[in-house]
Amino acid sequence: MQNIPSVDLRDFLSGDPERKQKFVNEIGSAFENIGFVALKGHFLNDQLVDELYGEIRKFFSLPIATKHNYEIPGIGGQRGYVSFGKEHAKGRKEGDLKEFWHFGQYVDKDSKYASEYPDNVEVAELPRFNVVGKEAYQMLEKTGVYVLRALALHLGLDEFYFDQYAKEGNSILRPIHYPPITSEPENAIRAAAHGDINLITLLMGAQGKGLQVQNHDGEWIDAIAQDDELVINVGDMLSRHTNNKLKSTIHQVVNPPRELWGTSRYSIPFFMHPVSDMRLDCLENCIDAENPKKFEDITAGDYLYERLVDLGLIKK
Repeated sequence: MQNIPSVDLRDFLSGDPERKQKFVNEIGSAFENIGFVALKGHFLNDQLVDELYGEIRKFFSLPIATKHNYEIPGIGGQRGYVSFGKEHAKGRKEGDLKEFWHFGQYVDKDSKYASEYPDNVEVAELPRFNVVGKEAYQMLEKTGVYVLRALALHLGLDEFYFDQYAKEGNSILRPIHYPPITSEPENAIRAAAHGDINLITLLMGAQGKGLQVQNHDGEWIDAIAQDDELVINVGDMLSRHTNNKLKSTIHQVVNPPRELWGTSRYSIPFFMHPVSDMRLDCLENCIDAENPKKFEDITAGDYLYERLVDLGLIKK
């Protein structure tokens, strides 16, 4: 496969059983074969997208000292600002050439998870930053819930199987700034080859070259979406839970050609996580003689902790 397939969520939402099943078949096949799709028909509108990009450009343009005021110690980078080069891919020492921000889950104060999630960090200099971030977070989460419903049907589960885990899940919206490259990087790229930790990732900002996906032949192919599309991929948690039936695909963000080193790149992934007490044990209907159980039993919370240590965001 040389291109990531395109699917339309409006087929799933149409009320037409045939169109709904068409979407289930298309996204299920894509996630079994390459782990990525481009998705039309999501819940973000152009005005919200434009305002979000405007706000994140303003934030990353703030003085470094101001941004560092929003870097919160002791929470593994789960909220607020994470400075340039701090995160690295699993197994690598070189920090990725990026800085980013984290918006996290919004729950009622009486939620059982209220004490588990750190508070979101308010940016005093930008009164619209947090308002717009919250709206985008909730629209991406809503989109993700429907994608997971389609995947549940593909897996032979109840359509609403994932709802209980996703709706107050430990999801993260991460606006990323890849700054201009000012000197020859030593073994570092904007985001080294990696698989995502979570259930699924919904990515804004894959409209230009940079994001690459590794197909099953080991070839790197460009993952370029249309202006009205999100790129969605399977994360390692969903891959574990389905015994690798749905594949978490390795991907990277490469450095631009030298003539474009002076430009910034922005992308905004939404990492859809379940609640921490969800068990990621391999689903029984994804295990058989030809596909024996590949992964040890673990909760989502314990798996997330392990991976944040691997990424250098939590120091043991």
